[in-house]
Amino acid sequence: MNGLLALVALLAPAGIPFGASTIEVEVKGVKLDVYTYKPEAYKGERMIMVFHGVLRNADEYRDHSKGMGDRFGALIIAPKFDAERFPSRRYQYGGILNAERKAAPPEEWTYALIPALAEEIRKLEEKPQLKYWIIGHSAGGQFVARMSAFQATGAERHVAANPGSHLFPTRDLPFGYGFGNLPEELSSDDVLKRYLAAPLTIYLGTADNGPDQYFDSSENAMKQGEGRYQRGKELGRTLEARLEEGKAAMAELRSRLAVAIGSSVEDATSPDDLRDAVRRTRSVGSAIQEAVDTLRLG
Repeated sequence: MNGLLALVALLAPAGIPFGASTIEVEVKGVKLDVYTYKPEAYKGERMIMVFHGVLRNADEYRDHSKGMGDRFGALIIAPKFDAERFPSRRYQYGGILNAERKAAPPEEWTYALIPALAEEIRKLEEKPQLKYWIIGHSAGGQFVARMSAFQATGAERHVAANPGSHLFPTRDLPFGYGFGNLPEELSSDDVLKRYLAAPLTIYLGTADNGPDQYFDSSENAMKQGEGRYQRGKELGRTLEARLEEGKAAMAELRSRLAVAIGSSVEDATSPDDLRDAVRRTRSVGSAIQEAVDTLRLG
C-alpha cells in the first residue's frame, strides 16, 4: 500500500491546479492567502501578479483577471494583504516607514515579499525561469508604483492602474508623494534615477477625475490634482519637464566638452572624468525618456 501511495504522489501533477483555487503561501515567515487561476492555455511561460485595491478583495481581482490569463496563457496570482496586518502604511506605502515614521530596514518592507512570493510560486510550479508581470489597481496601483522606486522585483514590467496618488521624483514632497523626509540612501539622486528608469507603466481613467469614498484628499495629495486622472497628468508634465532639463544639461555639457577637447564628444578620446560625466548625463536623459515613454498619458 505504501508503494502505491508513493506511486500516486509521484504521478500527481506538480504545482497549482488548473482553474480557480486558493492556496496559502509562506513568504519570509509571513503567511499569505493567494488566489490563483491557471488557464487551460497555460504552458508554464508567464505569470501575472495582481494587486487588489483598498477593499482587500483579492478573490474578486483574481476573477476579473481571468480574461488576461486566458488571453496570454498566464498563471494569475492575486495575494491578499489584509488590513489588520497590512494597513495603508504597509500596503499603499509598502512599509518603507515603520510605525514611528522612521525608515524601516529593507527586509521589513512589504515590497520585499513580492520577489520572494514569485520564487515560491516558481518552486510550486517547478518553473525556475517563469517570467512574471505585475499589475496593481487603485490602492494596488499605489503599491506597485512606489515599489518601482525601491524594490528590484525581477518582473518584466510593473503596471499601476488608477493610483489614487503618485510618487513624484522630488524631495520637496514627503514620502508617499515624493522622496522627502527619507534618509539619503532612499532619496539620493541615484535613487530617483533608478525610479525614472524603472519598467513602470501608469494607466489612467479619463473619467476618474473627482473624489469618491476612498479618495485621498490630504494636503499633499491635493497638490497633485483634484482627481486621479489630473494627478497622473501632472506627474506626466513633471516628467516631461525633467526630460527637457536633462536635454538642456546634455546639450550644455556637450558644448563645453567640445570646446575643451576640440572635437565632438562622440569621437573624442576624453579624459576619464569627462567620459564618465558624459556617460552619467546620458544615463539620466535616457532614464527620464523611458519613464515618459512608458507613462503613455496620451
